[in-house]
Amino acid sequence: MAKAFKYGRKGITGQLEPAERELLRSLFDDVISMLEPDMRVNEDPLAALVGLDMQAREPTDRALRRLLPNVMKNDAEASLEFRRLTERSLRESKVGALKAAALGLDKDELVLTPADARHWSTALNDVRLVLAERLDIRDDADAGHVHLMQDWSQAEDVESYLALVYNFTTWLQESLVQAMLHSLEPRR
Repeated sequence: MAKAFKYGRKGITGQLEPAERELLRSLFDDVISMLEPDMRVNEDPLAALVGLDMQAREPTDRALRRLLPNVMKNDAEASLEFRRLTERSLRESKVGALKAAALGLDKDELVLTPADARHWSTALNDVRLVLAERLDIRDDADAGHVHLMQDWSQAEDVESYLALVYNFTTWLQESLVQAMLHSLEPRR
């Protein structure tokens, strides 16, 4: 069973069972595959180098739209222009955090540097956003309903399994954020 992240002499540490590490690896890989942009033939290499994507469009997948939202709700044209200028680098940043977090999954005990902790926090947040969208969590009542699912033996369908995974990643992220906050407190 996983042990919550804690801050101590070694830094931020946590423990995951092999099955939990494989679950997280799979989740990280799934989100990476959502975020990795399609390779285009005849793409302008300079535009790619500086992060421009003049072909960018608002994603049709709701979960991907949650990861890459429009910046202006009431101005579709300005949002599209902003997306074209920034989406590639945002995708690359998110993929980088997910891959960096996945590297730590090869060890039984996780020992995170401050940079590792930021990558893990970003990766877990992105996984949770995708899961929340798949579970159709829109408000506190929806979240409360999902949080009622706590027993793995009761996972009868995809939705109940996703709810358990969402709760696990939520718990893991909460313990990580608490450890990160604790690491910022002055030592006595």
